[in-house]
Amino acid sequence: MAVTDEAILKIKDMILRGELAPGDRLPPEKELSERLGLSRSSLREAVKALEVIRVLDVRRGDGTYVTSLEPRLLLEAMSFVVDLHDDDSILELFAVRRILEPAAAAIAAAHIDAERISLLRDQIAEVDESRPVEELVAHDIEFHATIVEAAGNSYLTTLIESLSGHTIRARVWRGLTQENATARTLSEHSAIVDALEAGDGKLAEALMIAHISGIEHWLRRWSTSGPQAGHPDV
Repeated sequence: MAVTDEAILKIKDMILRGELAPGDRLPPEKELSERLGLSRSSLREAVKALEVIRVLDVRRGDGTYVTSLEPRLLLEAMSFVVDLHDDDSILELFAVRRILEPAAAAIAAAHIDAERISLLRDQIAEVDESRPVEELVAHDIEFHATIVEAAGNSYLTTLIESLSGHTIRARVWRGLTQENATARTLSEHSAIVDALEAGDGKLAEALMIAHISGIEHWLRRWSTSGPQAGHPDV
């Protein structure tokens, strides 16, 4: 094991044991390196790595602190990485969404209130085929986030959001508009809301599976044949 990796694990262990809690300031570098049996250079590298993944917050002139460790914060890096993936990786990410998001919809059906149902219907009513791609992307992000948030699990919400960033959604919606599939997609959104309003978790789950699978199928077809076969260059 690399020395830096060992340092990361030792700091992680301090957090897990409760020696460091969210918001706590780390001991001075010299004191902490001696306590953990590490060189100061190894400790610095570990702190840099943990800062990147938002476990630690280095405040110049003040000290190093443990962040809030909230799921949204810790999963920020995943969203960045997702946007950098190639077509094959995107298909794998959609396969994960196809597992998680229908389950979230089923849970949401049991908890969603009239206010959220109204919000979802308003979101659908505000867009149509004439809207520019950026507005369709914004709608898609907001629509799916509203449903997942209704499930009431912050880890699930953040994980699903991070699996499909803005870049991937823009790619999909550009393709859908060029294939005149926007109306069908919005109709699928409406059907999902109907199932949620009825409190039918199994139907909401099935409709969400069909919805995401349809987009996944389109992406697979495009990545295999490419724009040369008549598919949009997204």
